[in-house]
Amino acid sequence: MTISRRRFMILAASVASTTVLSTESRADAPVLAENDPTAQALGYKTDAAKVDKTKFPHYQTGQTCANCQLYQGKPGSAMGPCTTYGGKLVDAKGWCNAYVKKA
Repeated sequence: MTISRRRFMILAASVASTTVLSTESRADAPVLAENDPTAQALGYKTDAAKVDKTKFPHYQTGQTCANCQLYQGKPGSAMGPCTTYGGKLVDAKGWCNAYVKKA
């Protein structure tokens, strides 16, 4: 699998932020909005079924925040913090272009 330089930089920043940010879920954390500048840049959608597949060809059916390595929510939770967005809460059914399949 070939990774573009842009995708590598996004992933590297996401992984680096993991070491800085707490992975504890906070009830008072803000919810990420689709119109957030970073969310727009990464194509974040609260419902993965609404991802524009022509704009984001990396997307594959079945990919959601809940099964992404960067998602810090508890299994079965509707929302959880994401390291890509500084710990803001994302929808477990959502998706963005920083998606990395859980190992």
